[in-house]
Amino acid sequence: MSIIMLLIVGAAAGFLATRLMKMETGILPTVAIGMAGALVGGLVLRLLLSTLGALSGLVGAVLGAMLLIWLWKTYMS
Repeated sequence: MSIIMLLIVGAAAGFLATRLMKMETGILPTVAIGMAGALVGGLVLRLLLSTLGALSGLVGAVLGAMLLIWLWKTYMS
């Protein structure tokens, strides 16, 4: 995946995850959350649902970002 696509998917996933988890962040943290979530969730979902292709990457990115936000709120706040 190119850097541009990684930033776009990260921004989209981070935006969706932060809004679903009712967390207000700036642009850079949102993109970072989305990119980290893409790594976590994308890998897990691709292992489980490899037949969905690119859709599993976006869904996994959002779920991974939501997991990271939940962990952050639970253990850091």
